[in-house]
Amino acid sequence: MSNPKYIRFDWAAKNILRNKADYVVFEGLISVLVKEQVTIVELLDSESNQESKDDKYNRVDIKAKNSKGEIILVEIQQTRELDYLQRMLYGVAKAITEHMGRGKTYDQVKKVFSINILYFKLGEGTDYLYHGQTVLTGVHDGDTLALTEHERDDLKVVAPENVFPEYYVIRVNEFDKLATDPLEEWIRYLKDEYISPDTTAPGLKEARERLEFLRMTPEQQRAYDHYLDTLVRDTDVMKTRLLEAKLEGRKEGRKEGRKEGIEEVAKAMKDQGMDIQQIAQYTGLSPEDITKL
Repeated sequence: MSNPKYIRFDWAAKNILRNKADYVVFEGLISVLVKEQVTIVELLDSESNQESKDDKYNRVDIKAKNSKGEIILVEIQQTRELDYLQRMLYGVAKAITEHMGRGKTYDQVKKVFSINILYFKLGEGTDYLYHGQTVLTGVHDGDTLALTEHERDDLKVVAPENVFPEYYVIRVNEFDKLATDPLEEWIRYLKDEYISPDTTAPGLKEARERLEFLRMTPEQQRAYDHYLDTLVRDTDVMKTRLLEAKLEGRKEGRKEGRKEGIEEVAKAMKDQGMDIQQIAQYTGLSPEDITKL
C-alpha cells in the first residue's frame, strides 16, 4: 500500500500503546523533545484515561518514569480550555506530591517534565514549540542563582534546573513546515498522521509498524472510527453554537450582538485549529477578519 492510513497518536496512546514493547514509541517522542535519550521504566495510571460517563475522548494523559526516577507527564488536548496554564501547573504539583510518599524528606522530590500536545491555539506567538523552566535571576545584578560546591554534594544535584520542572507546549496546528529533522517528523505525524517510509526519527519507525489502521483488530477499528466521529461531533457543536448566536441576534434585533456572537464562535473554531477558509464558509466572516480574532 503506497500511502497507508496511520491512526492518530492521541487515540493510540490511550488505547493500544500500553505494553512495555510499545514504550519505544513514547521514548522516541520524548527523547527528541528533551534532546537526550529517555528510557521509560513504567507507565503510571492516569485518571483521564479511565472510562467514564463523560467519555473523555478529547483528552489523553500519559504519566511515565524514566531511568532516573524523574516523572514525565504528556497531555494531549483536543479542545480549548481557558485555564490550561493553571492545569499544567496543577498537574506538575500533583505529580510531585503523589510520587514523593508520606514521611519522605524533600531530597526525594523528583524533577517533572510537562509535555503538552495541544490541538488548539494557546496564547499568541509564531512558533509551534515552546519550552521553559523556572530560572532565579538576580533582581539587581542580573546573575543566575547557582549552587555552591557544598550544596551540590549535599543535594546531589548540579543546579536548580535539575530540580525545577520543565514545560513543553506543542501547538500542533501551528506547524506548517517541511519536516527536515526528527522533531519536525514527529510534529508532522501529530498533525497529519503522516509517517515517511524512510523515517529515522526515534520511535516513528516503531509507530509506523504498530499504528497502521489495517493492522488493527476489527474491534479496534470500530473504536477508532467512533473516536473520529466524536471529533466531528465536537465541530458540529461549534456550528450549532454559531447558528444559535445568529438566531439570537435576529430575535433580539441587535446587529452588533449578532456580530459579537458570530465572532466569538469563529474565534473558538480558530482556536481549535479549524481551517480559516472553512470558518469563513460557516460564519460569513472574511478570512481577514478571522485572522485578526
